[in-house]
Amino acid sequence: MKIDAAVLGGVGFSSFIEGSAKIVNTPYGDVGVYIIELNDKTIAIVPRHSGAVEHVPPHMINYRANIWAIKELGVEKIIATNSVGTMKGHNIGSFVIPDDFIDLTKSRISTFYDKNTIHVDMTEPYCPQISKCLMDTLEKKGLDYTRGTYVCTEGPRFETRAEIKMMSMIGDIVGMTGLPEVVLARELELCYASICTITNQACGLTENKITADEVVVELGTTQDILLEVLTDVIDCIPATRECECMNATQGARL
Repeated sequence: MKIDAAVLGGVGFSSFIEGSAKIVNTPYGDVGVYIIELNDKTIAIVPRHSGAVEHVPPHMINYRANIWAIKELGVEKIIATNSVGTMKGHNIGSFVIPDDFIDLTKSRISTFYDKNTIHVDMTEPYCPQISKCLMDTLEKKGLDYTRGTYVCTEGPRFETRAEIKMMSMIGDIVGMTGLPEVVLARELELCYASICTITNQACGLTENKITADEVVVELGTTQDILLEVLTDVIDCIPATRECECMNATQGARL
């Protein structure tokens, strides 16, 4: 069975899923993957936060297992969905297509190469083909979006005012799940791009404290729109890869 693309789903994404998960065995653990048909395309959905417990927090997600499972299924293209806070005053409910990242995580294993050394190039970390499809789709639908730098923190706590003040000088949005996914995908020469939903203003941008409830509520209002976008994006992605993602390890080995 040929699978056209994979979607890495974040908080609230489970509402899109029906039926039982296919269990994919990987060297890093088992992963539950939902295989669905969408507009004559076969899609693999990996919900990041699903596990033996009700909700896996961002710092405990088995990122290596998730990306390896997608590769194991023969999938070459990944669309990640992320909920993020804005550090630049984006409208709540709007979207950001990241074009770069800054990794401020602390304890996550961010490589498959524990013994052999691979230095993959991250000059353009997100697949340009998929990113273009995301932007084209949002433009056609008249949806508010921009590009920007994604800053990934360890979590599960939200950031402090001082941290946001510092990070706003180097990035545009802040989240907890975008890394090390994008790096792991590059090491396996997979195409990876992300669509980020702005769910809240980052700490210090308003007088209100940040709560997990407001994130979930905002995602609930945008999930139908997000599904429509993903459906059109998957139709848009070219069958043949013409990006450099598939050559990521060439010249990278020591």
